[in-house]
Amino acid sequence: MSGIGASKFRIKVNRVLVLSIILLAELSLLAFLSTRELFWSNHSDNLQLPEKAILKRFSSYEEIKDFLNRSKSSSWSYRAAADLSFAIAAMESNAKSIGNAMNIGFSRTNVQVEGVDEADIVKTDGECIYLASDSRVFIVKAYPPEEAEVSKEIQVNGTVSGLFINIKKLVVIYNSEIRFYYLEDAKNNSGIYEKRKLAGPWTCIAIYDVENPKDPVLIRNVTISGTYFNSRMIGNYVYVLAVFPAYLNEQEPVLPEIIDNGFSVKVDPASIYYSNTSDYYHTFTIVIAINVQDPDEPVAYESFLLGYSSCIYVSLNNIYVTVPKYAENNEITEIHRIHIENGLIEYEASGVVPGFVLNQFSMDECDGYFRIATTNRPTARVSIGSENVMPRSEISPENNIYSSVYILNEDLSIIGSIEGLAPGERIYSARFMGDRCYLVTFKKVDPLFVISLKDPTEPKVLGKLKIPGYSDYLHPYDEDHLIGIGKWTVEDEEGDFAWYQGVKISLFDVSDVEHPKEIDSYIIGDRGTDSPVLHDHKALLFDKNLNLLAMPVLVAEIDESKYPNGVPPNTYGDYVWQGLYVFNITESSIEFRGKITHIEDETAFLKSGYWFYSEYAVKRALYIGNVLYTISDKIIKMNDLASLKEIGRLALP
Repeated sequence: MSGIGASKFRIKVNRVLVLSIILLAELSLLAFLSTRELFWSNHSDNLQLPEKAILKRFSSYEEIKDFLNRSKSSSWSYRAAADLSFAIAAMESNAKSIGNAMNIGFSRTNVQVEGVDEADIVKTDGECIYLASDSRVFIVKAYPPEEAEVSKEIQVNGTVSGLFINIKKLVVIYNSEIRFYYLEDAKNNSGIYEKRKLAGPWTCIAIYDVENPKDPVLIRNVTISGTYFNSRMIGNYVYVLAVFPAYLNEQEPVLPEIIDNGFSVKVDPASIYYSNTSDYYHTFTIVIAINVQDPDEPVAYESFLLGYSSCIYVSLNNIYVTVPKYAENNEITEIHRIHIENGLIEYEASGVVPGFVLNQFSMDECDGYFRIATTNRPTARVSIGSENVMPRSEISPENNIYSSVYILNEDLSIIGSIEGLAPGERIYSARFMGDRCYLVTFKKVDPLFVISLKDPTEPKVLGKLKIPGYSDYLHPYDEDHLIGIGKWTVEDEEGDFAWYQGVKISLFDVSDVEHPKEIDSYIIGDRGTDSPVLHDHKALLFDKNLNLLAMPVLVAEIDESKYPNGVPPNTYGDYVWQGLYVFNITESSIEFRGKITHIEDETAFLKSGYWFYSEYAVKRALYIGNVLYTISDKIIKMNDLASLKEIGRLALP
């Protein structure tokens, strides 16, 4: 297995690849939605959740073969299944750092759960910055800034999805571009080793010893059948999930494999868990654990034959995998809990809730309970009575959606719920903090719900706030304050909706739970302004102790002189700037401090047409000591953290 290669990919080629993936994903989504609409129009109004979901294990290879032959997915060609798997996967951090030799403070990846690290395209250990860009990984000596230099460039044969850094061990996760892999591992009748042909796609995990940043050493290379889905790192173990299409090759099932430093670990058919509920297609979800510090420790794994795994939530001891499905006449989400501990992986429980999940922040684990917020398209009654609940009789084609929160025990049985929140609106963001849940739904104005989960069997709405705009991402400031990042909106004068405008940062005071209030806000640009933070929380730099909030922004502005009769609310602005906005944030205010850009020729920027794809677009920001680093594909710029004055820059190859 080559694993590490020297191929280079031009930016334009990668843009075409990205656009192709997006197009394929959109077509898949349209097909999915069309099927869903047909589903809803052909079923009755009786809410019937399936009995408690429990995964079973296959007993043999023949049983898997029979299962796939009965499944609709068995009629898929390998190519179609692989491409759809790749398209779906394409759509969707060790919080305790070891510090560095100089004991300089530095920022870490913005993660959901303390102690559970999330892979990102940029990492730092306080001395070096590790940056992924397409098929390359740069190791940059970053501190002190006057000694900044590119120490090493690593090339991989694929596209890097994410990085981890753990005590001088660099973990590089990438989707391999090798379609077929030849493994020399078996002797034929003549005693000669033969190569087996194994079909991709592949997820690769390369681990480097970076004790000497100028000479990283590859100490382990693990390859998994399937496309990269997600990952986490806890302590010395990195947990990686990949999805592999379930298909038949000449009526024989193709099972996933794990290859560790060239040695194959074949998945035992009798070890594969499966869900026996019907689905439109099936994929293998493979979960592996790798000891980053000990390359000799065997890989641990579990395999699951499920439907499309939509997202995961990971606590210190559990991975929760969600699978959207239909049951009888309802949209539901299956949840599977997989226990993890020091590299051990063990399936323990499954459950089901009505509705579908937005993202990982719609889920949480606390004190042995699993909490989840979903958006529901009901065809039946809503069971909990309150002012926020929508009776079945009030559901109409324009109003047939609402939100719910469910609390499940360790067996993933529902023990408490509150349903029917915000009729006619869907969830835009959620955040669980201790015994509270904060939920943002939206249609014309932004209702921020404060929900008590103190009694898991009887959750209740404590208060709500309606303001213009909505939050795509909620971030805790402290126990009584919440940061929301989303869009400002203007209500349409005729229709029952609102037009989104520029990016809005809100600061909420939730100390009075019955009367939450927005105590400050800041709006950037006009309609068309965007930020990666709206869909990727890892792009946010926040440090409460430093009163620091920073985020990359693409700014669009409207030339009002072009509209003498007033600017229509659906008017998009022209792109005028891209870079990092830096704020001073306290429990009472948001103050703009300044901004940093890598695109200094604004005229060329405006004419380029590559607003989203500029090689000089700032993707991430971090700090080491008193230095603020902004990172694009072409430059690492260093500014004084206090004054924002530029103190240096480093060009990337």
